[in-house]
Amino acid sequence: MKSKVSKFLNITLPLLLGVFLVYYAYSSFTADQLEIMKGHFKNANYNYIVIATIFSIVSLWSRAYRWNFALEYMGYKSKTSTNLMAISIGYIMNLTLPRSGEFSRALILQKYEKIPFDKGFGTIVSERIVDLICLLLCVFTVFVFQYNVLKDFLMERIPIQKLLLLGSFLLCGLVVGVLLFLYSQWKPILFIKRKVAGLIEGVVSIYKMPKKGAFLLHTLIIWGTYILTFYFGMCALEETSAQSFGVVMAAFVAGSFAVSFTNGGFGAFPLIISELLLFYGISQEAGTAFGWILWSSQTGLVVLMGALSFLILPLFYRNKN
Repeated sequence: MKSKVSKFLNITLPLLLGVFLVYYAYSSFTADQLEIMKGHFKNANYNYIVIATIFSIVSLWSRAYRWNFALEYMGYKSKTSTNLMAISIGYIMNLTLPRSGEFSRALILQKYEKIPFDKGFGTIVSERIVDLICLLLCVFTVFVFQYNVLKDFLMERIPIQKLLLLGSFLLCGLVVGVLLFLYSQWKPILFIKRKVAGLIEGVVSIYKMPKKGAFLLHTLIIWGTYILTFYFGMCALEETSAQSFGVVMAAFVAGSFAVSFTNGGFGAFPLIISELLLFYGISQEAGTAFGWILWSSQTGLVVLMGALSFLILPLFYRNKN
């Protein structure tokens, strides 16, 4: 019963937050502003959105291909097509239950490629660590080139004192958790230790794999196509098309964080993007329209790829068997 309630809350609370953010954003617009936004939607050059979508597909394929390097190091093989469908299903799962996509990816490889869950999940964790490093590098780049603008934006909108208090609580909880993990002989903790050993093997595989150069190349392709997706998305509207590389990077970083606030960034993505672009002199109407156009196209791609993968994957392995 408790697990069902927890699952229900994990799905509905982020969704309700997204609905609230949509209401909050649009309740502040006048009728004239809404008409201007409709004009942005109507006059957008959707050819650029198609190009942005193509780059998103390239990033999906590159992520699927890159996954093989960590798996092969541990002695397992998986088809790139299977990896692609597992990732696509993982992304659509994240739209319903945040962070569930990583588990579903590992479960799919366990079911169809007989790769142990903990080993497959370990490679996914290692990917996420690399992605986090890449995101932090992007954040650093943005702060170097856009420090003056972003400093004012962050100081105005982020409650620094509350974040420090929350960070202190999380640090205390982390210390208690580590001590329990290291010294407890409780059976559930020992079971977790055995599973963590498999995860560690997956994480370490990234640093010991023989094809580190190819892994790095595909990592650059993935993140390069992410940025190009944002760049061509901004080209769709006249008001956002003439922005510098620094502004594109700032919007990209803001959008990357926004997708973690609600289910797939619903409501949060357009709001945060528009608030950031406002600091660069882009009207709130144009910024909001851009946010919704890019979010809708990317979410539509996730739903399409995920739905097709749900249908094709069982048929693919049924025919194989």
